[in-house]
Amino acid sequence: MGQDQTKQQIEKGLHLYQSNQTEKALRVWMRVLEKSADPAGRFRVLGCLITAHAEMGRYKDMLKFAVVQIDTARELEDPDFLTESYLNLARSNEKLCEFQKTISYCKTCLNMQGTTVSMQLNGQDYEKALFFPCKAAELVSDYGKGWSLKYRAMSQYHMAVAYQKLGRLADAMDCCEESMKIALQHGDRPLQALCLLCFADIHRSRRDVQTAFPRYDSSMSIMTEIGNRLGLVQVLLGVTKCWMIQKELDKALESIEKAQELAEGLGNKLGLLKLHCLCERIYRTKEQQQELRDHVVKFHECVEEMELYCGMCGESIGEKNNQLQALPCSHFFHLKCLQTNGTRGCPNCRRLSVKPGYV
Repeated sequence: MGQDQTKQQIEKGLHLYQSNQTEKALRVWMRVLEKSADPAGRFRVLGCLITAHAEMGRYKDMLKFAVVQIDTARELEDPDFLTESYLNLARSNEKLCEFQKTISYCKTCLNMQGTTVSMQLNGQDYEKALFFPCKAAELVSDYGKGWSLKYRAMSQYHMAVAYQKLGRLADAMDCCEESMKIALQHGDRPLQALCLLCFADIHRSRRDVQTAFPRYDSSMSIMTEIGNRLGLVQVLLGVTKCWMIQKELDKALESIEKAQELAEGLGNKLGLLKLHCLCERIYRTKEQQQELRDHVVKFHECVEEMELYCGMCGESIGEKNNQLQALPCSHFFHLKCLQTNGTRGCPNCRRLSVKPGYV
């Protein structure tokens, strides 16, 4: 498959994806990945696959494609592609609650801007953050030739998210303000919405729900305008937690109902998992045992469907800050489990792990 045909098939997949025909889009993109001889086209289709699997909550597959993308970026020998691939690696770690790695990968991206950098990972614990748009290249036009500004803005945003999860709220606020400043300068509405969501989450973490609510509202307005349904699920999750802080449990359940409808439409398993977890807490407080049991069962069903558990110890991944390690075969485990494994082979596929993975 040549360059022109690769481009046409990627666009076909994007059209299907935007029409909510997600599985058909994934099949088209996988054919491109298997048959295309164009490295740049392969890089782009990997970006589409990464974002699609993120929206569906398939973070194991998301990580697998991110690892492949960084190899493709090295083949292209383009510092901008390499930076973007590290951002996508960061995204996977963020979703899997590897927040220290998220921060480190973002810092790596910031240090790479505008220069050709030879990255020697050698198993170091770099971090990874989220890169939002499926058509990442389209954002470049918003920044003109300022590629480094785009990467700086996204890196600062995802560092802010990670810092907020780690409870380092002052650092989170500083990074988010820097990202918002760039987003406002360049009229980047998607990033503005994400920053407003992050600001709201920071204030909620401070238990300042009266300041958080207006920021959630502003973020929701922009996300509705631009059609970011995954972002709307995240906003509604934050609003739910605010109502729970205020002990307004019926209002919290109303927000959960709206979020659940969106998450089910997207096939976003992680969003559903988080919603079932919140419902469990609410119904435990309300002492409604039948509803409590229902959501406990649904929570564990989501964990099983997403395979969000360590292949060695069986504990779920993504509920708390975990130290993870990916092997060259793309299977990943708790770092502590691999360290006590006493073997150089992958416990899942038995392939030799002669070198560390990228996460």
